[in-house]
Amino acid sequence: RAVAEYLSRDLPYMISHDDIFLTCGGSQAIETVMSVFGQAGVNILLPMPGYPKHEAHAVFHRMEVRHYNLLPERGWEVDLEAVEALADGNTVAIVITNPNNPCGSVYTYEHLAKIADIASKLGILVIADEVYGHLVYGTTPFVPMGVFGETVPVITLGAISKRWAVPGWRLGWIATCDPKGILRKTKVVDSLRSFVSIISGPATFIQVSQQ
Repeated sequence: RAVAEYLSRDLPYMISHDDIFLTCGGSQAIETVMSVFGQAGVNILLPMPGYPKHEAHAVFHRMEVRHYNLLPERGWEVDLEAVEALADGNTVAIVITNPNNPCGSVYTYEHLAKIADIASKLGILVIADEVYGHLVYGTTPFVPMGVFGETVPVITLGAISKRWAVPGWRLGWIATCDPKGILRKTKVVDSLRSFVSIISGPATFIQVSQQ
C-alpha cells in the first residue's frame, strides 16, 4: 500500500496495493518480468546503449532481442522510427530506462507521450525501468511512464536502492500502471503474482528487523 500511494502521487489516477509486487531489489523485478513474457518465438525491443541485465534476462528466457538506438544528437532520445521498423506481430514490449542508465538523460513529457503512442499503435506494452526516478539534475523533471497508462499498458520497475541510497536493503517493485485493466484481462497480472513468489526469502532489511 505504501508503494502504491507513493507512486500514485505522480499519476493522474490511483493505483492500489493489488497493482504492486514487491521484489528483492530491482534485479528480481527485471527477472520476474522477463520470465513472464519470455518464450521462444517472441521478441522484445531494448535500447542501445542499455542496461545489460535487461538483455541477459531476456536472452535467458528465450526471447529474441532487437535493439533500437538512442540518439545522442537528441539528448539520447529513443529513435522512434527505428522502433516502428523493428516491431512485428511477435513483439511483446519495448523497454525504456528513464532516467537513463548509462546515458544519464531524462525524457521529457512530450517524448514519453510519443513512445506511448507508438507502443499503442504497435499493440505492445511498455516496460519502464525507473530505478533512478526523481534522482535527476538539470531542468528536465522526471515524469513516470505510468502517466500514459490510459494510452498503453505500462509495467514500471522501481527500487529504493538508488532513489534513497540504501542499496543493501534490496527492496524493489513491479507496478502495473494499467487503468483499463488490459494486463488483468490477459492474465499478465496472474503470471506476475506467480513468478514473484519464487524467492528465497524476504528483503534484507525485513530480515534484520525481525531478528
